[in-house]
Amino acid sequence: MKMNSNLLDIDLQEELAAIRAQKTGKQPLKTKAFQAPSSPDVIRHRLGLTQDAFAGLLGVSVQTLRNWEQGTREPRGPALALLRIVEKNPEVLFN
Repeated sequence: MKMNSNLLDIDLQEELAAIRAQKTGKQPLKTKAFQAPSSPDVIRHRLGLTQDAFAGLLGVSVQTLRNWEQGTREPRGPALALLRIVEKNPEVLFN
């Protein structure tokens, strides 16, 4: 059975096999760097949403979104991960 996570674009069985090989000393563990998402205003414009609508769908205040878009603050942690997911799979906002 092939387990696949479309959101992260990884094959879980392959990753588990790599972890087992690393633990037994057969192979070094591979790492994957995540690419930073586009800026929030670029993502919002692609989706055709207002600041109010996009902020509401992300679960952040409009002021927070404005700060991100104006560059006075940067999204971090879970917000950054959510923006990465929304950019690749915008339908998650509307389900």
